[in-house]
Amino acid sequence: MSMSGLSGLAEEEERVARRKRAPWGVIALVLLTGLALIRNGSGEFDVGPPQPAKAAAPDVGPLLPSASPGAASGGAPVGVPAMPFSAPDRVKIPVIQVDAPVTPVGVDPDGWVAAPPPNDPNLAGWFSGAVTPGEKGTAVVVGHVDNTAGPAVFYGLGALKKGNHVEIHRQDGRTAVFEVYGVEVFQKSDFPGDRVYGSKGTPELRVITCGGGYTKQTGYQGNVVVFARLIQAR
Repeated sequence: MSMSGLSGLAEEEERVARRKRAPWGVIALVLLTGLALIRNGSGEFDVGPPQPAKAAAPDVGPLLPSASPGAASGGAPVGVPAMPFSAPDRVKIPVIQVDAPVTPVGVDPDGWVAAPPPNDPNLAGWFSGAVTPGEKGTAVVVGHVDNTAGPAVFYGLGALKKGNHVEIHRQDGRTAVFEVYGVEVFQKSDFPGDRVYGSKGTPELRVITCGGGYTKQTGYQGNVVVFARLIQAR
């Protein structure tokens, strides 16, 4: 096949992938029903997972990124263009020792965002109804906080602080590096899906797990959400 033919094929594959993505307005409505992303956590260990400190909340408004030197208002640093479509295959968060493969997840039969299989504690999921990490828009990575055997991949997520990095390795061989600008926990009964998932027009990332209070009857009552923006594409 000629080079022009290969280029055309790649462009068509990307167009197909984009058509499969649900509009954020629809996804937000689905997730606002409770966001029971991770419904298999046991929550029964002597010390629960760390919860975000008040100081980790975003600086400007409840969920808006703060301006920083060299950054466009509310978005990625100037000079960091969005990356093309490429599915993620690994997530690394060095400060909390996360180094895990990533598998695509969608929406389960009950209308929830599906979680990775609970029997593999070191596995994260990329929500394939959204953009891929590094693309313009808001990418979403989810994972369990624990399972019946103990802590899981995102057990330490609530301990992240502003300025920490999340690295997403992609199938095209490139890595999207995101900087955390906020970490918060939200009640599932009042989850602000439109503000968490809505696109800011720049490449952003949300990393989500369960958190908040826990009861045997209802499981975890909230979700820990990490807000991050693209600062490097390498």
